[in-house]
Amino acid sequence: MLPLRLLKKIMSKPTFKRSERISDQMKREIADILMRKIKDPRIGFVTVTGVDVAQDLKNAKVFVSVYGGDKEESLKGLKSATPFIRSELGKRIRMRSIPEILFRYDGTVEQGAHIMELLRSIEEGKENKDPSDE
Repeated sequence: MLPLRLLKKIMSKPTFKRSERISDQMKREIADILMRKIKDPRIGFVTVTGVDVAQDLKNAKVFVSVYGGDKEESLKGLKSATPFIRSELGKRIRMRSIPEILFRYDGTVEQGAHIMELLRSIEEGKENKDPSDE
């Protein structure tokens, strides 16, 4: 059992940094803005996979994955919509200044799908293998 003094010290410290809390909130809000407010046909079906906010809260990298569309065109559409997205964030999040937003493509979803396809093909190869060969 921990002494009461140490237990109070551990329990009193917040578990999240402010930039992490803001990252989570920005991820939810940007996803909602893209789904409900942005009507640019270049953007298509875009999913926000993560947001990294700098410690000084001046810059934010927004990682997006694109499904069924040209990723270059989607990123151009997002770049042109950045001022509108920042203004909407300013209305939704109470902060002194909203971070500058940089959209970056996140290819991890495609990589995961590729790995799953490889694993599936390996599994099918084992099932199709004749047991008399062993």
